[in-house]
Amino acid sequence: MRRGIAGATAVVLVLDALTIALVNWILGLAVRRQRMSLGGLHAHAMALGSWVAGGVFALFLLCCAVLVARIALRDRMAGRVGRIVLIVCAVIHGVLGAAVVGLVGWYAFAVMMVILALLVGTLLLYAPEDEPASQAAPAT
Repeated sequence: MRRGIAGATAVVLVLDALTIALVNWILGLAVRRQRMSLGGLHAHAMALGSWVAGGVFALFLLCCAVLVARIALRDRMAGRVGRIVLIVCAVIHGVLGAAVVGLVGWYAFAVMMVILALLVGTLLLYAPEDEPASQAAPAT
């Protein structure tokens, strides 16, 4: 069951990365074709910013997907840095879910919460085991 949830998480993160990249690309095209400035910022700069931000975020999500796929294949949690990256990804999806409910609607919120649930499920199912009290280092 753990591998299935981790595998599903990896697939969903790849789809999420592709969706984010596509949405930011379309937003960049829309801003570029408006030929308007916003607070003195030119349309080309805003389009470029949208494309770069979408690309960086999509790359981050793809790295998270590779990390989760690696966890699923090895059936073992990554190290401390890997856990921190996945926790950051989960927090980002929680914040995005709160933002998209007002901007896009409840369907987008539900999608973000499913991704959040898969990330948290993967983190909890592969949580490190507690050490038995007999093997724990004595306090000094």
